[in-house]
Amino acid sequence: MTQRPPGGPLGLQWEFPGGKLEPGESPEAALVREVHEELGVAAAAHETLAVHSHDYAHGTHVEVVFIRCTLGSFEFTPSHAVHAARWTEPRDVNLGDVLEGDRDFLVGLGAARPE
Repeated sequence: MTQRPPGGPLGLQWEFPGGKLEPGESPEAALVREVHEELGVAAAAHETLAVHSHDYAHGTHVEVVFIRCTLGSFEFTPSHAVHAARWTEPRDVNLGDVLEGDRDFLVGLGAARPE
């Protein structure tokens, strides 16, 4: 997972690598581009695992496409757009620290909802 830089309504929240689609870009191509831009590694996109929509309180609506991918390396060189990066098991994720749009997918992978 990657952590957003401080500042803004979603600062320091953890998320899956990825980002906005460029005009005419598929979700798979966007994932490959964003992983390279954010983490400095090559990625190969595979099948779509889920698609979730979410409306944030500050007014942003997102549709998140979760895609399985393989990485060319596990050695990251995070860009300025990434405050931190970490490997973690879903069961070890604190959902309160994760973007709301990613939470339901993480629960499906085994993360525990806060009590």
